[in-house]
Amino acid sequence: MKDSEQYCPFHGETGTAAGGEPPAAADNAGTQAAEQARGLAGGAAQGGKHGARFADDTRKTLVLTGASRGIGHATVKRFSSEGWRVITCSRQSFSPQTCPWAEGAEDHIGVNLADAEDVGRAIAEIRRRLEANGGRLHALVNNAGISPKSESGRRLNSLETNMQIWRAVFQVNFYAPIMLARGLFAELKAAHGAIVNVTSIAGGRVHPFAGTAYATSKAALAALTREMASDFGPHNVRVNAIAPGEIATGILSPGTEKMAEHLPLRRLGRPEEVADTIYYLCGEGASYVTGSEIHINGGQHV
Repeated sequence: MKDSEQYCPFHGETGTAAGGEPPAAADNAGTQAAEQARGLAGGAAQGGKHGARFADDTRKTLVLTGASRGIGHATVKRFSSEGWRVITCSRQSFSPQTCPWAEGAEDHIGVNLADAEDVGRAIAEIRRRLEANGGRLHALVNNAGISPKSESGRRLNSLETNMQIWRAVFQVNFYAPIMLARGLFAELKAAHGAIVNVTSIAGGRVHPFAGTAYATSKAALAALTREMASDFGPHNVRVNAIAPGEIATGILSPGTEKMAEHLPLRRLGRPEEVADTIYYLCGEGASYVTGSEIHINGGQHV
């Protein structure tokens, strides 16, 4: 699995459903927060017109959740190497030791994705910062995710997962992506931007390490990607997903390397290979690609 499936230090989750607004309140709070955020950024909400007057940063812009290691880390480096401005979002404060890239601290926004109201606050802050780019957002990558485990580190199945965990997982893995996409819609539309949702091979089959709530949330995110592609497409915003399989990151579940022996390509994937696909989907080379979910798993899905 990719790193954020088990442990995402930049997002601050360690296999629990900790943090933020009580999950039961997430639905109403999330709707209100997202709608409020759409009005807080003032001129940037008007297709970027107000922001364009004060724009002094001509770089393309990326907003990325989950960035400190693995796929997220590789994605920041890939886009930065191409001259993009990368705004990272996570629960943890920025660490130059963990994330040694230029302007990282200035372009980092602290947000607890498990807290719907905090997501709304972060959206308003992102929109404010994007005024420097003329109120334009060229890419949104929803990478952060959590997969709580049992106290012994075992996956939680459908009989064991309590409702608090279900709600927390869906808030981070499913609701936060659509909140961000809707809250940043005007900026994405102004740039004819792209959205990439990071799903998982676990969304299409029972996985030995990923819990039921995680797998179900990723399956839902894949379905949401298709719906978003249909809804955002007329506004020249493309929406796609990538479904990583077993990726060699700093943290691997026991047995992952053994699984690689049975994959058609007989190896684990590299974070850079996933980041390259994300970059492709956000660029001009994929200008006619929307509503797709690309499997990046060495043939594991066949």
